[in-house]
Amino acid sequence: MAEEETLGIVQLVVILVVTVLFGGILIAFVFFLGRKERYTSENDKSSSNIKVEELKPPKEQYNKVDISKRTSSKSSKRTNAVVDHPKQFCVLKGHTSDVHHIEFSSNGKHLGSTSSDRTIRLWSVKSFNDKEHKYIRCNVDGDHATKINLTQDARAFISALSNGNKIRVFKVQKKTDGTGNIVSGDFDFPQEHKADIINVGVSATGKFIMSCSNDTTIIIWTLKGEVLNIINTNQVNNSFACISPCGRFVSSAGFTSDVRLYEIEFSKGGEFIQVSRAMDLKGHSAGVYHFSFSADCTRMATVSKDGTWKIWNIDVEYKKGEDPVLLSTGYFSGHHNEMLIAISPDAYIVAISMSRSIGVFDTVTGELVELLENIHSDNISSLSWHPSSHFFASAGGTDRHIRVWHNTAGMKAQIRDLETQLKKAKTESVKVRLERRILEARTTLEKMSS
Repeated sequence: MAEEETLGIVQLVVILVVTVLFGGILIAFVFFLGRKERYTSENDKSSSNIKVEELKPPKEQYNKVDISKRTSSKSSKRTNAVVDHPKQFCVLKGHTSDVHHIEFSSNGKHLGSTSSDRTIRLWSVKSFNDKEHKYIRCNVDGDHATKINLTQDARAFISALSNGNKIRVFKVQKKTDGTGNIVSGDFDFPQEHKADIINVGVSATGKFIMSCSNDTTIIIWTLKGEVLNIINTNQVNNSFACISPCGRFVSSAGFTSDVRLYEIEFSKGGEFIQVSRAMDLKGHSAGVYHFSFSADCTRMATVSKDGTWKIWNIDVEYKKGEDPVLLSTGYFSGHHNEMLIAISPDAYIVAISMSRSIGVFDTVTGELVELLENIHSDNISSLSWHPSSHFFASAGGTDRHIRVWHNTAGMKAQIRDLETQLKKAKTESVKVRLERRILEARTTLEKMSS
């Protein structure tokens, strides 16, 4: 009886062992099949995301630029890699932290810069040719400035303060001993913006000041800090706003695909009347990152998330219902956050920031004429043209340096345009004037290239 029980137990153990082994083999086989199927599925899914264009040989397109693969990402190691460059005019060194914003004064004598190092510097343009670059330094106690805009005579300027989120007025005065100038904070505007201020500006007419925050608010102020008008752009959020060089318009861009221009109206006696909607730039299919005006306020340049930049003629009779005219469209590839566009004052060239590089484009043909590649060790934070159109400056955020670039492409475009005008000239006086301008432009170009 005991032997039968023992035999039964042994048989039961054998059955259990065989069952476990078979079950393990079966589970392993099912797992293998499932893994293979998932691998195949993932490959199929990955293949379905490949665009048809990527399976074809790249098509040459003269006005399309893709530097996304050649420009290192922001997370890469940052070094001041650019020591010298054929197009570089000079490098302005002095800031010890991030450079947020740069802007030339309209009289061309100074370049203002703001930084996280709690200083504002007014660089002397006259010293750009010298080994040592002169500047006036202003400390911002307990805060730092993010934006700057100088008055026409550069005797005063306004800045947006980061922590206080308000506007401060600064004055440039001569030292009592007559050895130079000093800058001091004069007074602060009341804090009216609920969201962060993204730009400020002083009208060339001297009649008003503008500030814009990254919600949908633009405030029009008197020079003493009194609110004249609050504009709601209704663009979900503002990406940029500024005053036109003529001081007539305030323009805004944001999440929506249009750029809006508002006329700030004053009486002949200088009394504020109203803000009225003047015109809209419609043509982009996605939000607009940035825009800029030509010096004579007849042209505007815009750059959008839709992969295009555009040149517009805004010299129209908008009060009679005329719309701005789209003159040309250029293209770029790759995703670049917070792109900036700066049209040269003479409107021949646009400079567009693309991460750490700058594309220089012809405004008529849309052609990329120069690519200043990886010229900063961080994403470019600001662009500004000198009023002469002979050079422009760029700042690269955490690399702390401001770099100034010769505009050789613009000078060549100007010479071509003048030569075309010369062929069409009918009077001797016009021919003489054009020949003189061509000679001056060629002389300037030779100096840049030497």
